[in-house]
Amino acid sequence: MSSQLRRSFFARSVHEVAPELIGATLLVDGVGGMIVEVEAYDQEDPASHGFRGPTPRTEVMFGPPGYAYVYRSYGIHWCVNLVCDVEGRAEAALVRALEPTHGLDAMRERRGVDDVRALCSGPGKLCEALGITREHDGLALDEPPFELRKRTTEPEIVQGPRIGITRAAELPWRYGLAGSRFLSRPLRP
Repeated sequence: MSSQLRRSFFARSVHEVAPELIGATLLVDGVGGMIVEVEAYDQEDPASHGFRGPTPRTEVMFGPPGYAYVYRSYGIHWCVNLVCDVEGRAEAALVRALEPTHGLDAMRERRGVDDVRALCSGPGKLCEALGITREHDGLALDEPPFELRKRTTEPEIVQGPRIGITRAAELPWRYGLAGSRFLSRPLRP
């Protein structure tokens, strides 16, 4: 049985998929690591890019599931989201942090830092470390350059409010690996 997560894995509510991504491995051209933090966004969520309906920028977020939705945050950093649910419904999991495990030299060169903890401890940092740009927007998550592997153990997951947003920030839709030192910010149960 393949350890690869297929597009069908994402054909469910983001609220089911997001916590199941904790402990999975995300690689781009062989560079990446274990997902330790994600945030869920759905179509009824006023903080979601899909809240007001599709635009040329957000079209990918409306499906089909199993594709990368990549956008620029504040015109500075790229962010990668994994599109979920069904075509026509905007749901996605923002990958906020990874524990770097593959291609550390490439990540260090791209980020210009040596500290392994600083390589992927935030959505913009991890995109820079993995070389994710607008060119990855709309690409299938189960085809090169992406590789998503199933988690091999059942992790302890903590959840809490999302960060870096002003609308619906109180919703407990941020999921993280309990005790991970690679989170973008601490997350306690």
